[in-house]
Amino acid sequence: MTRAIISFDTELSAGLHQRGFDARANFESSILGRCREGDFGIHFQMDMLDRFGLTGVYFVDPMPALVYGRAIIDAIVQPIIARGHEVQLHIHTEWLQFARLNPVGRLTGRNIGDFPLAAQKKLIGLAGDILTRSGAPRPIAFRAGNFGANDDTLRALAALGFRYDSSFNAAWVGQGCAITHDPANLGMRLHHDVCEVPVSGLLEGSDRFRPAQLCAMSEEEMRDALDHVAAIGAIQFSAFSHSFELLSRDRAVPNRLAIARMEALCRAVAHDPRVTSGGFAGLPLPPPYPHRIDVAEPRVLRTIRRRIEQAVGHVAHELRYVRSLIYVTLNSSRWGGIVGGVILTVA
Repeated sequence: MTRAIISFDTELSAGLHQRGFDARANFESSILGRCREGDFGIHFQMDMLDRFGLTGVYFVDPMPALVYGRAIIDAIVQPIIARGHEVQLHIHTEWLQFARLNPVGRLTGRNIGDFPLAAQKKLIGLAGDILTRSGAPRPIAFRAGNFGANDDTLRALAALGFRYDSSFNAAWVGQGCAITHDPANLGMRLHHDVCEVPVSGLLEGSDRFRPAQLCAMSEEEMRDALDHVAAIGAIQFSAFSHSFELLSRDRAVPNRLAIARMEALCRAVAHDPRVTSGGFAGLPLPPPYPHRIDVAEPRVLRTIRRRIEQAVGHVAHELRYVRSLIYVTLNSSRWGGIVGGVILTVA
């Protein structure tokens, strides 16, 4: 059976920290996915996974511990473990510029692949130790922040005992992802003594890769990508999202389109007899001979339908934003409560 790995890059925002958000506000926005309508972050995601009987993989970034302290990583890791989902290692090296003590001296960089091999090994080892001290089992899989890994990253992972890497995203080749793989092959394969588990996807045009990400694929595209690999008996299908991706881009309201897409993906995995749910623990290694999975071919009408869907979703979000702005503005005046309520009801 094909194992569907539904993963979430689970990270606090270095950008929000730079803009003056404190640890609590960053945690609420980036991890809890909190907005005025409720929480749509990791707990909401786990609720949905549990409803369909699925296991999620949370790639947790421990680097904010260098700025906020380890307790904030405890608050991320422990609920995930308690609910039976899998924690693996993620890393955003942008946090080093804010760290009280930089473990690699004066070196900083946006991506782990920006660092020399020795520094990569030190950073990944430190991040893994923080995860385990926060209650996670020793991680066996890794994903670089921004998919910004290179072949030295794989060498560092192998030296540290990791079995899997999931940093190869063909959409990011040339934009930070520098692992030397064929982007037209989505099959798992051993590279520098680590098993690479690429992000799944399909072709949007003749050579444009569309990754299996909630905000990047329509329900139709995600089902087609899953069907493509399940039909050929592939070892895995790898879809991903973020801890905050079920919010709008401004994180002010829930992203109803992304929520519907996640629910559709969960339903497709749960109801397909060719597919099982799971993480990296016990994931079969690929055979020693080349294991090739070609990317699913593009379909013009399918792409057009997704673009229309996303355009409609964007317009709907803007209308919700305008309604909220009118309501807040009018309520700030003496007669605004009455007028604002009427306009909100009519709109």
